[in-house]
Amino acid sequence: MKILITGICGFAGSEVALALRETLAGVTVTGLDNLSRPGSHEHRTRLLQAGLTVRHGDVRCPSDLENLPACDWVIDASANPSVLAGLGTGTSSRQVVEHNLIGTVNLLEACRRWQAGFVLLSTSRVYSIRALAGLPLTISDDAFHLEDGPFKTPGVSPPGISETFPTTAPISLYGATKLASETLALEYGSSYDFPVWINRCGVLAGAGQFGRPDQGIFAFWIHSWARRRRLSYIGFGGHGHQVRDCLHPRDLVPILTRQMSEADPGSNPAIVNLSGGIASARSLRQLSDWCARRLGRHEVGSQPEERPNDIPWVVLDPSLATQTWDWQPTLPAETIFEEIARQAEARPDWLDLSSD
Repeated sequence: MKILITGICGFAGSEVALALRETLAGVTVTGLDNLSRPGSHEHRTRLLQAGLTVRHGDVRCPSDLENLPACDWVIDASANPSVLAGLGTGTSSRQVVEHNLIGTVNLLEACRRWQAGFVLLSTSRVYSIRALAGLPLTISDDAFHLEDGPFKTPGVSPPGISETFPTTAPISLYGATKLASETLALEYGSSYDFPVWINRCGVLAGAGQFGRPDQGIFAFWIHSWARRRRLSYIGFGGHGHQVRDCLHPRDLVPILTRQMSEADPGSNPAIVNLSGGIASARSLRQLSDWCARRLGRHEVGSQPEERPNDIPWVVLDPSLATQTWDWQPTLPAETIFEEIARQAEARPDWLDLSSD
């Protein structure tokens, strides 16, 4: 099997590539990355040392895809993954659209030519910000929790947000480009008869992630705590009660291998949530408590005002993936946190590598 992974020098792409190489006998993995993010050379070096092929190219440029060898599957892990992208300095709205949507179109055209299957690593942020912000929440154990149902909004239950939760705007420029990519991918697959799988991922985390306040929050928090850098609880009263789930990208590999070997793709749902689920959900305040026990005390500031597109609670329900693919995550949140903490101790320069 020949697999092309775009964004291979990012955290998710590199982890998936290495895990696939270890898992699938006879697989050939080729990676494409524009190396635009500071620090991506670190992953490139690791991938090359493992014997993987990494090509420099940009999914926004069709000509960069023309000379790639034909493959059996494309895993699209390239994205500008911030809900703040396009709203301030650093990334323009056009860059978000070109990276996350136009890049997907170019890859789908390549799949059409090669008759290759397509796997999109999508996001929990395709779900409606207003619907998420309107969920009834209570506070206990230093974290937001869903109040007891019944719930007026479809697709929400105690295990979290299902695939039927509203995706109506606003969902951020990032979320909108990923949702549009999902729709186009399904249309291309239907029109040109190649398999398409869409995996809506929760918050991916682990050692090797370049954390920033608007993305990679678990890695950013633990690395910053270890270095005693300034941290603040932003929004929702400034108490750190906001909650996210947590998933290591290596836990994606079992379902990716099942999807790429499925003989009858039409028999299974094309879109599933993949996350650590409610068992992995942690608030920033709970993460701080873990950091204090593991790394020592550190003061955290408070900024009560929310940023654009912030939401207090997002936990994906991966039940459909479990029912369909017999999939469930294997790495609990504390194991992921410990992996990040060990890297923070070994590589105190890690956050500086990814700073703009």
